Amino acid sequence: MEFPMITKFHIPVVSSLVLLVLSVATTVTAAEHCDFPAIFNLGASNSDTGGLAASLLAVPPPYGETYFHTPVGRFSDGRIILDFIAQSFGLPYISPYLDSLGTNFSTGANFATAGSTIKPLQGQSQLKFSPFNLGIQFTQFKRFKTKTQLIRKQGGVFATLMPKEEYFARALYTFDIGQNDLTAGFFSNMTLQQLNASVPDIVSTFASNIKNIYNLGARSLWIHNTGPLGCLPQIMTNFLSAERDAYGCAKPYNDVCQYFNQNLKEALAQLRKELPLAAITYVDIFSAKYSLFSNPKKYGFEQPLVSCCGYGGKYNFSNSVGCGGTIKVNGTDIFVGSCPKPSVRVIWDGTHFTEAANKVVFDLISTGAFNIPRFPLKMACQRSIKFF
Repeated sequence: MEFPMITKFHIPVVSSLVLLVLSVATTVTAAEHCDFPAIFNLGASNSDTGGLAASLLAVPPPYGETYFHTPVGRFSDGRIILDFIAQSFGLPYISPYLDSLGTNFSTGANFATAGSTIKPLQGQSQLKFSPFNLGIQFTQFKRFKTKTQLIRKQGGVFATLMPKEEYFARALYTFDIGQNDLTAGFFSNMTLQQLNASVPDIVSTFASNIKNIYNLGARSLWIHNTGPLGCLPQIMTNFLSAERDAYGCAKPYNDVCQYFNQNLKEALAQLRKELPLAAITYVDIFSAKYSLFSNPKKYGFEQPLVSCCGYGGKYNFSNSVGCGGTIKVNGTDIFVGSCPKPSVRVIWDGTHFTEAANKVVFDLISTGAFNIPRFPLKMACQRSIKFF
């Protein structure tokens, strides 16, 4: 935001500064809400709307049971945060880039797949996660942008299914990725100290891909940090001896997440300097999600650390069988289904949130209270303002 140069001062300097601050505040308050005609998302399972299901591994029942009443490729019983973001702007749910069947990309595309990482994984770890890392997703987006405009120019039935050229500059670009880089480290031979040492390089790769997206015209960037992985049944079941915090979460693993988040926050602060035309919002998903574990009753939740859809143990989670699987117990096949009331549970399947929890987290972050700068979602196209 630019201000006219003042060549003469007829009032004290302090008064001038006060007037300037008031002017800026008025301008920001009066700013129109952002009109995003499309959303482009890059990420992992927390924002996957069907990419992995369309390409590598279908999601079984009871996934999707609450809202869609059938599996639709989301790792939840219903809608995820990205769905609520789209709804808030009056947009349809964002179609997966990898789904070629009846797909409409006119209002955006989703490049996320469950299991995606920021950096390519090596060795055995790469076999357990998605091959569509952030660099691959960027390459897919780059091709998508070029190819869709060729299709629009050709005309015909498919032209209307592609985004208009001007949408790419006006769209909201959302990112939710990084948790799998940390999870891969948790389950490797690395110590937590060694994993911490690798974080700056992971974040640097993240920042480089954000810069690449910016260079292709992205201007409004909504970037989630990573959530409290130490509160997930998957982590707590596998690391029973880890120190617990006041709410029962595995503290050392959350500490790693917070170290990642601090590095990301600093990297985005630097990007704001390097990319002056970008509106970069750092979204503190960790704090928003952690509030559901620290004060579950406030949001209507029960047993926040226990999976709704799972089998066995203190946290209703097993490495042997997942949600929607079948396990043989005393010669009888048992289907691993959901709990009676997913709406009062935070965790769906041991690693992902229920629709109810996703909605609460969306409501929290969309206000701007957990963001840097503290603009709400509806003003995510506004650049942060500095006075000095």
